[in-house]
Amino acid sequence: MTERIAVVGRGRLGSALVAALTDKGTQCEGPFGRGFDGAGYDVVVLAVPDGQIAAAAALIVAGPLVGHCAGSLGLDVLGGREAFSVHPLMTVTADGARFEGAGAAIAGSSQRALGVARDLAVALGMQPVEIRDADRATYHAAASIASNFLVTLEDAAESLLATTGAQRSILVPLVRAAVENWAAVGGRAALTGPIVRGDEATVARQRAAVAERTPELLPLFDALAERARALAGRQR
Repeated sequence: MTERIAVVGRGRLGSALVAALTDKGTQCEGPFGRGFDGAGYDVVVLAVPDGQIAAAAALIVAGPLVGHCAGSLGLDVLGGREAFSVHPLMTVTADGARFEGAGAAIAGSSQRALGVARDLAVALGMQPVEIRDADRATYHAAASIASNFLVTLEDAAESLLATTGAQRSILVPLVRAAVENWAAVGGRAALTGPIVRGDEATVARQRAAVAERTPELLPLFDALAERARALAGRQR
């Protein structure tokens, strides 16, 4: 990219974007903090919390293309100006992020803006996918299920396992294999265990153990068991 880029937002994502873009040789500066107006830059990327995007966009002077990094929001939050969005479909921790190979939801209010969003994604090594404003909340919900809810689910498994005295490390190879199988062949073909075999007696013993050891997890167990039965094409 030849544009001069500014990143606004001193949180994890803003810092990770500046580091990654600079490493790729782009003219990227920041991350800048509150009150930044974008003067002198061609592109301003707002990597701020969703609730602060509109206010941050309102401060940017006329001229630069302005984009946000929110997964669930459309372009209207940027105030009707020529704008874009690019949402890295990747977790960002305190140690940063590796964007290469990740997906990126992009959108643009013009072909020029969409092109900048695509160029940013490609510069970071991501795979851009255009997601319409009407589909953004659905896309983001799917991302939350795939990432945040997966972590929540694994924490539940760890809590139950802890009642036996075992550590979560013994679950890690199983989790990795399950995710790799899902990635390779999809949910139904990757599903294993007693439900797909129709072994409801084992499922009943599992349910009784959950009810005894971690009763707060029983509604989650029941909901997931029903979803697994539907995925396997089995009815009780």
